[in-house]
Amino acid sequence: MTTACPLGIDTGFVALGYAKVAVLGVIQGITELLPISSTAHMRVVPAVLGWRDPGSAFSAAMQLAALAAVVSYFWKDVSRLAGGSLAAIGQRRFDDPSLRLVVWIGLSTIPIVIAGIALSGVLNQCNSPMRGLNVIGWACIAMAVLLALAELGARHRRTLQDVTFIDALLVGVAQIGALIPGVSRSGSTLTAALALGFKREEAARFSFLLGVPAIALAGGKEVWELHKAHLDAHGWSVLAVGLVVASISAFAAIWGLMRILERFSAWPFVIYRGVLGVALLVGVASGWLH
Repeated sequence: MTTACPLGIDTGFVALGYAKVAVLGVIQGITELLPISSTAHMRVVPAVLGWRDPGSAFSAAMQLAALAAVVSYFWKDVSRLAGGSLAAIGQRRFDDPSLRLVVWIGLSTIPIVIAGIALSGVLNQCNSPMRGLNVIGWACIAMAVLLALAELGARHRRTLQDVTFIDALLVGVAQIGALIPGVSRSGSTLTAALALGFKREEAARFSFLLGVPAIALAGGKEVWELHKAHLDAHGWSVLAVGLVVASISAFAAIWGLMRILERFSAWPFVIYRGVLGVALLVGVASGWLH
Protein backbone atom coordinates (compact mmCIF):
# COMPACT_ATOMS: atom_id res chain seq x y z
CA MET A 1 0.00 0.00 0.00
CA THR A 2 1.30 3.42 -0.88
CA THR A 3 -0.84 5.44 1.48
CA ALA A 4 -1.94 5.13 5.06
CA CYS A 5 -5.37 6.59 4.23
CA PRO A 6 -7.02 4.83 1.30
CA LEU A 7 -10.51 6.30 0.85
CA GLY A 8 -9.94 8.38 3.98
CA ILE A 9 -9.47 5.39 6.32
CA ASP A 10 -6.41 5.54 8.55
CA THR A 11 -4.43 2.30 8.08
CA GLY A 12 -1.21 3.39 9.74
CA PHE A 13 -0.92 0.00 11.45
CA VAL A 14 0.23 -1.62 8.18
CA ALA A 15 3.44 0.42 8.09
CA LEU A 16 4.27 -0.65 11.66
CA GLY A 17 4.80 -4.28 10.63
CA TYR A 18 4.23 -7.56 12.45
CA ALA A 19 6.42 -7.13 15.54
CA LYS A 20 5.16 -3.67 16.48
CA VAL A 21 1.55 -4.61 15.78
CA ALA A 22 1.98 -7.69 18.01
CA VAL A 23 3.18 -5.42 20.82
CA LEU A 24 0.25 -3.08 20.26
CA GLY A 25 -2.05 -6.11 20.09
CA VAL A 26 -1.06 -7.08 23.63
CA ILE A 27 -1.67 -3.54 24.86
CA GLN A 28 -4.92 -3.20 22.90
CA GLY A 29 -6.23 -6.51 24.20
CA ILE A 30 -5.50 -5.64 27.82
CA THR A 31 -6.76 -2.06 27.72
CA GLU A 32 -9.83 -2.72 25.53
CA LEU A 33 -11.61 -4.57 28.32
CA LEU A 34 -10.17 -2.79 31.35
CA PRO A 35 -11.82 0.56 32.21
CA ILE A 36 -8.69 2.52 31.23
CA SER A 37 -9.27 3.25 27.50
CA SER A 38 -7.58 1.28 24.76
CA THR A 39 -7.66 4.29 22.41
CA ALA A 40 -5.65 6.32 24.90
CA HIS A 41 -2.98 3.66 25.05
CA MET A 42 -2.97 3.20 21.26
CA ARG A 43 -2.09 6.87 20.98
CA VAL A 44 0.24 7.15 23.97
CA VAL A 45 2.42 4.05 23.52
CA PRO A 46 3.31 4.75 19.87
CA ALA A 47 3.90 8.42 20.71
CA VAL A 48 6.29 7.53 23.55
CA LEU A 49 8.12 4.91 21.46
CA GLY A 50 8.32 7.16 18.43
CA TRP A 51 6.07 4.93 16.32
CA ARG A 52 3.39 6.19 14.00
CA ASP A 53 -0.24 6.19 15.13
CA PRO A 54 -1.77 2.81 14.15
CA GLY A 55 -5.00 4.64 13.36
CA SER A 56 -8.62 4.40 14.42
CA ALA A 57 -9.26 1.53 11.99
CA PHE A 58 -6.83 -0.66 13.94
CA SER A 59 -8.49 0.11 17.27
CA ALA A 60 -11.97 -0.54 15.88
CA ALA A 61 -11.04 -3.79 14.12
CA MET A 62 -9.32 -5.02 17.27
CA GLN A 63 -12.72 -5.04 18.95
CA LEU A 64 -13.27 -8.40 17.26
CA ALA A 65 -10.51 -9.71 19.52
CA ALA A 66 -12.36 -8.28 22.50
CA LEU A 67 -15.55 -9.94 21.24
CA ALA A 68 -13.84 -13.34 21.09
CA ALA A 69 -12.51 -12.88 24.63
CA VAL A 70 -15.86 -11.76 26.08
CA VAL A 71 -17.84 -14.56 24.44
CA SER A 72 -15.33 -17.23 25.50
CA TYR A 73 -14.94 -15.96 29.08
CA PHE A 74 -18.69 -15.50 29.63
CA TRP A 75 -19.66 -18.49 27.50
CA LYS A 76 -22.04 -19.87 30.14
CA ASP A 77 -23.92 -16.57 30.26
CA VAL A 78 -23.90 -16.13 26.48
CA SER A 79 -25.05 -19.70 25.75
CA ARG A 80 -27.72 -19.52 28.46
CA LEU A 81 -29.13 -16.27 27.11
CA ALA A 82 -28.99 -17.42 23.47
CA GLY A 83 -30.37 -20.90 24.15
CA GLY A 84 -33.01 -19.67 26.57
CA SER A 85 -34.16 -16.95 24.15
CA LEU A 86 -34.47 -19.33 21.19
CA ALA A 87 -36.38 -21.85 23.31
CA ALA A 88 -38.67 -19.11 24.61
CA ILE A 89 -39.43 -17.86 21.10
CA GLY A 90 -40.16 -21.40 19.93
CA GLN A 91 -42.54 -21.93 22.86
CA ARG A 92 -43.99 -18.41 22.60
CA ARG A 93 -42.94 -17.61 26.17
CA PHE A 94 -42.32 -13.94 25.54
CA ASP A 95 -42.05 -13.17 29.24
CA ASP A 96 -39.00 -15.45 29.60
CA PRO A 97 -36.21 -13.68 31.60
CA SER A 98 -33.46 -14.68 29.13
CA LEU A 99 -35.42 -13.45 26.12
CA ARG A 100 -36.36 -10.26 27.93
CA LEU A 101 -32.70 -9.48 28.76
CA VAL A 102 -31.58 -10.22 25.19
CA VAL A 103 -34.24 -7.88 23.81
CA TRP A 104 -33.23 -5.18 26.26
CA ILE A 105 -29.57 -5.56 25.32
CA GLY A 106 -30.52 -5.25 21.65
CA LEU A 107 -32.58 -2.12 22.24
CA SER A 108 -29.88 -0.55 24.42
CA THR A 109 -27.40 -0.94 21.56
CA ILE A 110 -29.43 1.42 19.34
CA PRO A 111 -28.10 4.68 20.91
CA ILE A 112 -24.44 3.90 20.22
CA VAL A 113 -25.27 2.69 16.69
CA ILE A 114 -26.98 5.98 15.89
CA ALA A 115 -24.21 8.04 17.49
CA GLY A 116 -21.53 5.96 15.77
CA ILE A 117 -23.06 6.52 12.35
CA ALA A 118 -23.49 10.23 13.01
CA LEU A 119 -19.89 10.69 14.15
CA SER A 120 -18.16 8.18 11.85
CA GLY A 121 -16.90 10.89 9.51
CA VAL A 122 -15.07 12.66 12.35
CA LEU A 123 -13.91 9.59 14.27
CA ASN A 124 -12.48 7.61 11.34
CA GLN A 125 -10.88 10.35 9.28
CA CYS A 126 -7.11 10.54 9.01
CA ASN A 127 -5.56 12.67 11.76
CA SER A 128 -8.94 13.01 13.46
CA PRO A 129 -8.96 15.84 16.02
CA MET A 130 -10.83 13.47 18.34
CA ARG A 131 -7.64 11.42 18.69
CA GLY A 132 -5.66 14.40 19.94
CA LEU A 133 -3.71 13.72 23.14
CA ASN A 134 -5.31 16.72 24.87
CA VAL A 135 -8.78 15.33 24.17
CA ILE A 136 -7.74 11.92 25.46
CA GLY A 137 -6.10 13.41 28.56
CA TRP A 138 -9.20 15.35 29.58
CA ALA A 139 -11.42 12.35 28.84
CA CYS A 140 -9.27 10.17 31.11
CA ILE A 141 -9.54 12.66 33.96
CA ALA A 142 -13.30 13.12 33.50
CA MET A 143 -13.90 9.37 33.59
CA ALA A 144 -11.65 8.98 36.63
CA VAL A 145 -13.84 11.48 38.47
CA LEU A 146 -17.09 9.81 37.36
CA LEU A 147 -15.85 6.32 38.25
CA ALA A 148 -14.73 7.59 41.67
CA LEU A 149 -18.16 9.13 42.30
CA ALA A 150 -19.85 5.89 41.24
CA GLU A 151 -17.62 3.86 43.55
CA LEU A 152 -18.31 6.21 46.47
CA GLY A 153 -22.08 6.26 45.98
CA ALA A 154 -22.74 2.70 44.83
CA ARG A 155 -24.72 0.30 47.03
CA HIS A 156 -23.16 -2.85 45.50
CA ARG A 157 -26.29 -4.94 46.13
CA ARG A 158 -27.91 -5.75 42.78
CA THR A 159 -27.17 -8.73 40.50
CA LEU A 160 -27.76 -9.56 36.85
CA GLN A 161 -31.13 -11.05 37.79
CA ASP A 162 -32.27 -7.58 38.92
CA VAL A 163 -31.67 -5.86 35.57
CA THR A 164 -34.60 -3.82 34.25
CA PHE A 165 -35.15 -2.20 30.86
CA ILE A 166 -34.31 1.20 32.34
CA ASP A 167 -30.99 -0.21 33.61
CA ALA A 168 -30.14 -1.58 30.17
CA LEU A 169 -31.15 1.68 28.48
CA LEU A 170 -29.10 3.86 30.85
CA VAL A 171 -25.99 1.69 30.50
CA GLY A 172 -26.59 1.63 26.73
CA VAL A 173 -26.67 5.43 26.63
CA ALA A 174 -23.50 5.54 28.74
CA GLN A 175 -21.89 3.31 26.12
CA ILE A 176 -21.99 6.24 23.68
CA GLY A 177 -19.08 7.64 25.65
CA ALA A 178 -16.93 4.89 24.15
CA LEU A 179 -16.90 6.87 20.89
CA ILE A 180 -14.80 9.57 22.57
CA PRO A 181 -11.14 8.49 22.65
CA GLY A 182 -10.00 8.25 26.25
CA VAL A 183 -13.40 7.46 27.76
CA SER A 184 -13.41 3.63 27.34
CA ARG A 185 -16.50 1.55 26.62
CA SER A 186 -15.73 -0.65 29.60
CA GLY A 187 -15.17 2.42 31.76
CA SER A 188 -18.38 4.21 30.81
CA THR A 189 -20.64 1.16 31.12
CA LEU A 190 -19.00 -0.09 34.31
CA THR A 191 -19.39 3.35 35.85
CA ALA A 192 -23.08 3.46 34.90
CA ALA A 193 -23.72 -0.04 36.26
CA LEU A 194 -21.99 0.77 39.55
CA ALA A 195 -24.01 3.97 39.84
CA LEU A 196 -27.17 1.88 39.42
CA GLY A 197 -26.22 -0.13 42.51
CA PHE A 198 -24.87 -3.36 41.03
CA LYS A 199 -22.20 -5.39 42.78
CA ARG A 200 -18.79 -4.74 41.26
CA GLU A 201 -18.39 -8.15 39.59
CA GLU A 202 -22.04 -8.13 38.47
CA ALA A 203 -21.58 -4.63 37.04
CA ALA A 204 -18.66 -5.95 34.98
CA ARG A 205 -20.68 -8.94 33.74
CA PHE A 206 -23.56 -6.65 32.80
CA SER A 207 -21.17 -4.26 31.08
CA PHE A 208 -19.52 -6.97 29.00
CA LEU A 209 -22.73 -8.78 28.01
CA LEU A 210 -24.46 -5.54 27.06
CA GLY A 211 -21.44 -4.57 24.98
CA VAL A 212 -21.38 -7.73 22.84
CA PRO A 213 -23.64 -6.38 20.03
CA ALA A 214 -21.88 -3.00 19.94
CA ILE A 215 -18.42 -4.58 19.91
CA ALA A 216 -19.44 -7.00 17.14
CA LEU A 217 -20.99 -4.24 15.03
CA ALA A 218 -18.05 -1.85 15.46
CA GLY A 219 -15.44 -4.48 14.69
CA GLY A 220 -17.37 -5.96 11.78
CA LYS A 221 -18.06 -2.54 10.28
CA GLU A 222 -14.39 -1.61 10.40
CA VAL A 223 -13.28 -4.86 8.76
CA TRP A 224 -15.84 -4.22 6.02
CA GLU A 225 -14.54 -0.66 5.58
CA LEU A 226 -10.99 -2.02 5.26
CA HIS A 227 -12.24 -4.46 2.64
CA LYS A 228 -13.87 -1.64 0.69
CA ALA A 229 -10.63 0.33 0.97
CA HIS A 230 -8.87 -2.59 -0.78
CA LEU A 231 -6.49 -3.43 2.03
CA ASP A 232 -3.92 -5.76 0.47
CA ALA A 233 -2.87 -9.25 1.63
CA HIS A 234 0.06 -7.87 3.63
CA GLY A 235 -2.24 -5.47 5.46
CA TRP A 236 -4.69 -8.25 6.32
CA SER A 237 -1.88 -10.47 7.60
CA VAL A 238 -0.57 -7.67 9.84
CA LEU A 239 -4.09 -7.13 11.17
CA ALA A 240 -4.50 -10.88 11.77
CA VAL A 241 -1.38 -10.96 13.95
CA GLY A 242 -2.78 -8.14 16.04
CA LEU A 243 -6.16 -9.87 16.36
CA VAL A 244 -4.69 -13.18 17.56
CA VAL A 245 -2.40 -11.56 20.12
CA ALA A 246 -5.12 -9.16 21.29
CA SER A 247 -7.62 -12.01 21.78
CA ILE A 248 -5.30 -13.81 24.17
CA SER A 249 -4.40 -10.71 26.14
CA ALA A 250 -8.05 -9.57 26.26
CA PHE A 251 -9.08 -12.87 27.85
CA ALA A 252 -6.36 -12.39 30.49
CA ALA A 253 -7.57 -8.82 31.04
CA ILE A 254 -11.13 -9.96 31.79
CA TRP A 255 -9.83 -12.54 34.25
CA GLY A 256 -7.73 -9.90 35.99
CA LEU A 257 -10.55 -7.34 36.06
CA MET A 258 -12.98 -9.79 37.63
CA ARG A 259 -10.44 -10.75 40.31
CA ILE A 260 -9.74 -7.09 41.15
CA LEU A 261 -13.43 -6.18 41.36
CA GLU A 262 -14.27 -9.27 43.44
CA ARG A 263 -11.47 -8.77 45.96
CA PHE A 264 -10.86 -5.03 45.95
CA SER A 265 -12.67 -2.21 44.12
CA ALA A 266 -12.50 0.05 41.07
CA TRP A 267 -10.16 2.49 42.83
CA PRO A 268 -6.96 1.20 41.16
CA PHE A 269 -8.50 2.16 37.81
CA VAL A 270 -9.61 5.55 39.12
CA ILE A 271 -6.07 6.35 40.21
CA TYR A 272 -4.50 5.00 37.02
CA ARG A 273 -6.86 6.98 34.78
CA GLY A 274 -6.30 10.18 36.73
CA VAL A 275 -2.51 9.84 36.63
CA LEU A 276 -2.57 8.97 32.93
CA GLY A 277 -4.77 11.94 32.08
CA VAL A 278 -2.59 14.40 33.99
CA ALA A 279 0.59 12.90 32.48
CA LEU A 280 -0.83 13.33 28.97
CA LEU A 281 -1.79 16.96 29.53
CA VAL A 282 1.59 17.74 31.08
CA GLY A 283 3.39 15.87 28.29
CA VAL A 284 1.59 17.83 25.60
CA ALA A 285 2.01 21.17 27.39
CA SER A 286 5.74 20.56 27.85
CA GLY A 287 6.25 19.43 24.26
CA TRP A 288 7.35 15.94 25.28
CA LEU A 289 4.32 14.39 23.56
CA HIS A 290 2.98 15.49 20.20
